Amino acid sequence: MTTSPTVPSPPARAVAWRANATYPKPPEGWTGVSRLESFIDAMIDMGQTGQVFGEHGVGKTATFFSHVAEAYPDAELVFVPAANLTPDDLLANAPVRDAATGELVLRQLVMSQLKPGRPFVLLIDDSLQAGESIQSQLMQIACNWTLGGYDLRALGCIGVFLTDNESLAETAARRSDLAILDRMVTVRITANDTAWRFKLAAKYRSWDLGGVYAVWASLSPALRELLSPRTLDHILANAQEGFPLRWGLPLVNGERLRLVEPLADGRPGQNRTQEILDRIAAALGVPNPATVPDPVRRVVRAALRNRWTVLLQGPPGCGKTELVRQTVREGLDGREPLYFSLPVTNVEDLCAPVPTQDGSLDNLLAAAFTGPEPKAIVWDEYNRPKDKAAFAKLMEITQEWSLAGRRIEGLRAQIAVQNPPYHLGRKLLVARNNIAQATRFTASLTVEPGDIPANEWLIEKYGPVAETVLDWWKQDIDEDGRAWITKRTIERLIKLHQRGLPLEMGTVYLGDGEYAPVPLASLIDRLNNRPVTGLRELTRQVDAWEARLRRAAERSPEGGDDSDTVHQVIANAELSQLKKHRKAVARLVALLPPKLRSTYLVGASEQHQRFWIEIFTTLPR
Repeated sequence: MTTSPTVPSPPARAVAWRANATYPKPPEGWTGVSRLESFIDAMIDMGQTGQVFGEHGVGKTATFFSHVAEAYPDAELVFVPAANLTPDDLLANAPVRDAATGELVLRQLVMSQLKPGRPFVLLIDDSLQAGESIQSQLMQIACNWTLGGYDLRALGCIGVFLTDNESLAETAARRSDLAILDRMVTVRITANDTAWRFKLAAKYRSWDLGGVYAVWASLSPALRELLSPRTLDHILANAQEGFPLRWGLPLVNGERLRLVEPLADGRPGQNRTQEILDRIAAALGVPNPATVPDPVRRVVRAALRNRWTVLLQGPPGCGKTELVRQTVREGLDGREPLYFSLPVTNVEDLCAPVPTQDGSLDNLLAAAFTGPEPKAIVWDEYNRPKDKAAFAKLMEITQEWSLAGRRIEGLRAQIAVQNPPYHLGRKLLVARNNIAQATRFTASLTVEPGDIPANEWLIEKYGPVAETVLDWWKQDIDEDGRAWITKRTIERLIKLHQRGLPLEMGTVYLGDGEYAPVPLASLIDRLNNRPVTGLRELTRQVDAWEARLRRAAERSPEGGDDSDTVHQVIANAELSQLKKHRKAVARLVALLPPKLRSTYLVGASEQHQRFWIEIFTTLPR
């Protein structure tokens, strides 16, 4: 007969209240325990399997992590993300040398997490998302607290819980076998059954979140489900950094989540996203900017400071990945990020189960994940995984910052980079996601080519030729043409020109002899020294252009065509070009209408603003 471990009793809930701006005193009716926490205590005390259903993002998993640590300090929470399991993770047969005979024998080995050496609570998360081949293993655990030939109680288990969202949009199955359902106690919870308000108030201690909670409570149930507590947390995190609040809303299948309440006939109603986000910003007393200068580098730096997971979505060839890797390298004092390209990443590139001498299955992590040094992971081509098994494993890392149940030491940030589902009217071969997966990212950005400062890098590497091609890209082709000519394409055009090869070969090939629909005649003329007006040309003839600007100013305080030409050239110039021709720029800018000069500061990066402030302070009054 197997004896059960002694169940630690939860302490009396005389928890000292720690004041914050939202709750300077304990709120009325506060008992120190939420409905879900009471359910956890009851199931552990009764020795029953608990099944918890609730919407995504209401704090189900977070409640287990915080409550078990606080209420059962002598116990451990064993977290098993079921959607990430492969058939041999929980239980496997392996050859082991018998201690008595010295012979190799086949022995059933159990996951090492289930043998922690002290009492533990087993949490099987996303239990309905497990594959068919391992559902029987999970059901044996839920019904009998056994796994193969192992008794979990004998291993120290004091509680078994299964959690998930019942929505078929996020799960592919429902549990319907009455013999299984009769073995569990089931509770359905909502956001009001967890302590998320208190947790957010403690996390953002200096902010009074009462107004934010009032905005949330005023929304309909459908909108509150979209604006889950997890998503609200992300919105607050972005607000704290001065970022647009919409970055906290997830990207679902490439599209920003919209806060739209469905009409009675099921059709989408009014899009209230901007209104609701502005109300939240007003309640916090912070701005809700439309954008910020240099967004990619700023959000990656914030991720490294705050331990965020970030998603960057942008068109191919705009330089997203290289900028992310460079910024991470700077933030880690020269250390390279851990880089994984999902189309070629296997499960074995992350971890692999191996038998151990004590008769358990342990997971060997890839060497890159070990060691205490600071780390950041770049998941490139995030929505192009090689297979479901590899993607399931990395989902654990992005959700729980662990791999095979083991925390990754020193992990400071994770940045996922992906392409949108459609670009230039063409469908890209990317995978779909659901809202539960999408809401794991603290910040989700849609990146435009202008957000990536690749132009400076091109000028630094290729010099005047790059300046010529960039002038063509900025001034000679329309917006559609610029979308076809990515920074990657520009580099190819430069290299082809340097080798004397036809430039058309460097544009995107569409098949059947057709290339990207962008005329190259003016670029060829520029490269062949056709007379054009750029910053170099203005600088060479600065006296003549000064005279033309003076005449334009005499005719009208609004300037004229010459004023517009100089303004356009200066506005399109890169910072390195402006600094290189600083004296000429100062002479010309002094003669431009004030309304044109003021535009140089709008939406500019800190470095650009600093340059222009220095220029403006030297202008004659």
